[in-house]
Amino acid sequence: MSTTVLRKDSASATTAAPPPSGATPPRDRTGHPWARSRAGRVAGQALLYAVLAVLSAAILVPFAWMLVSSVKQDSEVFTVPIQWIPRSFHWQNFADIWTEIPLLTYLGNSLFLSVTITLLQVLTGSFAAYGFAKVRFPGRDALFLAYIATIAVPWQAYMVPQYIIMQRLGLVNTHLSLILLQAFGAFGVFLMRQYYQSIPEELSEAARLDGLSEYGIWARIMLPLSKPALAGLALLTFVLTWNDYMGPFIYLTDNDLWTVQLGLRSFVGVYDARYAMIMTGSVLSVLPIVVVFLLGQRHFVRGIATSGMK
Repeated sequence: MSTTVLRKDSASATTAAPPPSGATPPRDRTGHPWARSRAGRVAGQALLYAVLAVLSAAILVPFAWMLVSSVKQDSEVFTVPIQWIPRSFHWQNFADIWTEIPLLTYLGNSLFLSVTITLLQVLTGSFAAYGFAKVRFPGRDALFLAYIATIAVPWQAYMVPQYIIMQRLGLVNTHLSLILLQAFGAFGVFLMRQYYQSIPEELSEAARLDGLSEYGIWARIMLPLSKPALAGLALLTFVLTWNDYMGPFIYLTDNDLWTVQLGLRSFVGVYDARYAMIMTGSVLSVLPIVVVFLLGQRHFVRGIATSGMK
């Protein structure tokens, strides 16, 4: 008899009692109902994706217009409203542009300047950043702040003194003038220094104890560990140099030295301009940048995202 009662009591104890009618629903960490917070997160993410889609479309519209205009006639480029689908596709524009201007020469000059300046900026920027991040010397932080402050000075403020210096050195109308002026950059030093500070100091100290010089630490430890930041700096420098117009416009007068940005000016006359050919040349000039970005996209995003993290 007692055994039967005990079994009934244990069975009733293990059976969960139904929650009372006035019980509160489960809540998240913030104290809000779980179902409501989840719906809010989903709505927030949907709104965020919608805003990003609108912004992406706004950014891509000019590129789409440039691509469509490259296969139009000159009279159809600025029609109102915009003809997103041309009446006839003039693919011949992509063949004629190579014969009407020395586009291959212009592309070669742009590639030479972009690659050379990028390599020099990566070299000088990473080397100077190592000194500001890992080498202790009096006045280091003050010197770094003074150097970084030059970013706030507009280029137009010292454009004339730079030209006078290059003219007296006899470097005007040469690629060397642009290379010397752009081989050093404060932004590259800032970017690399922020990344170097995320590398543990114990690695440098251990390398010094093993007898490795500062040059060896920079070359054998810092550079291999900072590939993402180097890729980001290289990509930014390459794009800025490739798209530079004012520098070549000021220092290069010989047609054989022009970059592709200056070469497209050949289609702008005194009274009219060949806009379709300009758009065709713009499409061709964008292709190298797209290729470089696709090749280094993963390292570029990682380098920018991790710079400054400790």
